[in-house]
Amino acid sequence: MKALRTILTHGVAMLVGIALGIYLLPLLTETPAPSSATMALVQAEAQYVAQFERERTDSDLLHWGEGQLLLGEGSIGFRGELAPGPDYRLYLSPRFVETEHEFLALQGEMVAIGSISSFDGFALPVPNGVEVGSYQAAIVWCESFQQFITSGVIRPRQSD
Repeated sequence: MKALRTILTHGVAMLVGIALGIYLLPLLTETPAPSSATMALVQAEAQYVAQFERERTDSDLLHWGEGQLLLGEGSIGFRGELAPGPDYRLYLSPRFVETEHEFLALQGEMVAIGSISSFDGFALPVPNGVEVGSYQAAIVWCESFQQFITSGVIRPRQSD
């Protein structure tokens, strides 16, 4: 009986440790948010914006994002917050999606912009040949767990 209790308690402790590791590792490996100067350059070039919101259909307590995405032909920047997680990527999509099912069905038509390793803002270069204005939505997706994080409709930017 004592051996069974030891196995159970150690097994539970191990599972808790693994869960904490999965949650904390992205926080420990997070890169700093882009500088104010970098974001000013992204903002100056931005021709489009998208608003990420927590209230997307497949967003939840652990998978969410909120803030403004600034999109230009050379760079994309985000001001806001994302729930911490591993292996996030930014995609541009020909149609708006807000569920994992919709994302997976349309993924072949999307373009991956880059990896996200900061949860309080990021800046990414736009790959050569990608015309930002030809897409209708931006999506943050977790590759490791195939989880939808957030999305926003891409709209022309209004003058500040």
